[in-house]
Amino acid sequence: MNVETRPIDCLIPYVRNARTHSEDQVAQIAASIAEFGFTNPILIGTDDVVIAGHGRLLAAKLLGLSEVPVIVLDHLSDAQRRALVIADNRIAENAGWDEAMLRAELAALRESDFDLGVLGFSDTDLGRILDSIGAAASLGSEVADDVGSHSAASPAPEPSATLAERFGIPPFSVLDARKGWWQERKRAWIDLGIRSELGRGAAPGGSPRPLDRARIAKAASPGGSPLPAANYSKSKARGDGRGRQLA
Repeated sequence: MNVETRPIDCLIPYVRNARTHSEDQVAQIAASIAEFGFTNPILIGTDDVVIAGHGRLLAAKLLGLSEVPVIVLDHLSDAQRRALVIADNRIAENAGWDEAMLRAELAALRESDFDLGVLGFSDTDLGRILDSIGAAASLGSEVADDVGSHSAASPAPEPSATLAERFGIPPFSVLDARKGWWQERKRAWIDLGIRSELGRGAAPGGSPRPLDRARIAKAASPGGSPLPAANYSKSKARGDGRGRQLA
């Protein structure tokens, strides 16, 4: 498609155009053309009848333009031309707005001192959107002030002590009983005459456990416990797995 320039007086509005354009809307289109230029050419047929762009044609006349850019659509049937006159306007109405994004863009334009009146919004709609921007900014400021005052009044909590500081040793820091602190504890037991494997298989009935008996007999038998090491083998020839000999 080629963009051409045609004298404005040569263009013929479509007499059966169902789309209407108020004076206010034509003024808005004219303001947009004055600000941004004629960015959207008028669509016409080979007979110079306007297919799409009646509002732009009226705005160009309002601005006193003598020529306008056009695109000639010569591939449409008569039915397609009539349908496009309607579809070009109706399909655009089916679009929506991302309200959050729209507010952000309007806020940025306002900060740049851009004239928001050329965007096509009515004064009522533009005022509503701008009010919502101001309300959101005010709410954000109040929340920030509240957080700041709360932080100033309430000092940050002190970090809690480590488990080693609270319990004297790091709980579960040594999981291998053959290394580290567990072996040191076992050596301390041996120095006291205590065997770590004793006391696990005491017979029921209230009799002293081997560990307790070892402590009692320690004074009478220097050098350690007089009791033999319990036999934990599950072999039938040696023991039952609980420290008792099998018959």
